[in-house]
Amino acid sequence: MTKKSLHVALLAGAALAAGACNKPATTDSSNRVATETNTASAATPSDPVSSAESAAPAAIAHDASVVTFDASGAMTTVRKGSNGWTCMPDNPVTPGPDPMCMDANASKWADAWIHHKPPPGGTVGVMYMLAGGTDASNTDPYAKQPTAENNWIKTGAHIMVVGSKEVLAGHPSSAKPDTSAPYVMWPGTPYAHLMVPVSGT
Repeated sequence: MTKKSLHVALLAGAALAAGACNKPATTDSSNRVATETNTASAATPSDPVSSAESAAPAAIAHDASVVTFDASGAMTTVRKGSNGWTCMPDNPVTPGPDPMCMDANASKWADAWIHHKPPPGGTVGVMYMLAGGTDASNTDPYAKQPTAENNWIKTGAHIMVVGSKEVLAGHPSSAKPDTSAPYVMWPGTPYAHLMVPVSGT
């Protein structure tokens, strides 16, 4: 798994943790969760809220929770949301922009992928990556680097639809897709999902 895809995995796990956490948080007047000092890391941009909000439409991002993680993978809730979505900022140590936002169903799907578990069925989830995508194998969900056999691809701004086999019907599922049009990523695996490129965002 590349640094970029590892970042996505860590953030997806963080999103699930954020959604599952029921402990009350102490917030200030701007609804940002109070955190301990000296928790900043190289993986957190100087303005994590703006970075995280760039991943999704404003109507979603404005009321979403915003979480970050440190070098050890520990999560910090920067802002407690109210709409069930969780957004994460860009990781500056990766080559390109990769902030993302996901709904609760997508968080569960991502957790299953991260932990090599069967994904939940019949629950469609959505992830936004409108500021940019990630480089990954289109056929191996756990590839660590490009090889001659694992069909490495590059993606730009896109939306991912996960958790439903039905939504994949009729979309190209070749190993080497045209990433400028909707296609199935990781076809033939339990984690197959629809990639929908977007422009003009």
